[in-house]
Amino acid sequence: MKKSTSRYNVLRQVFAIVIGWFGGAIINMLFVQLGHVVFPLEGIDPSDMEAYADVLPSLEFKYFIFPFLAHAIGTLSGSVIAGLIAVRRKMLFAFITGVLFLLGGIWVNIMLPGPEWFAVVDILLAYLPMAWLGGKLAIALSKNQ
Repeated sequence: MKKSTSRYNVLRQVFAIVIGWFGGAIINMLFVQLGHVVFPLEGIDPSDMEAYADVLPSLEFKYFIFPFLAHAIGTLSGSVIAGLIAVRRKMLFAFITGVLFLLGGIWVNIMLPGPEWFAVVDILLAYLPMAWLGGKLAIALSKNQ
């Protein structure tokens, strides 16, 4: 019986990371799409990555609000989801999810180089601090159940 319980816990931990990452990615994309609605880029198709990359360094501050929110809230929600699903060590699984988002954020900042100030703020504030907060929320929410 103990062996099947252990196998179940391992599967649940893997599931926590996958579902946390997937759920956070959905939230991330919703905020990115909302940003394109609130602050549309005239004459630029947001799905044309080359055109987007060309104009990105010259954009005003307002165009970076929703990308930052997407990264921060996506990471936060993904970390909460992972922490809630994890059997134990909820903070660890929230951070694993946060690190996955951080790696994605670094990759996006390389692929779509914007202003350096945004890359610094994004990488320093949108990922690991949000993963920590997500882990804390998951622990608090788990205690209330």
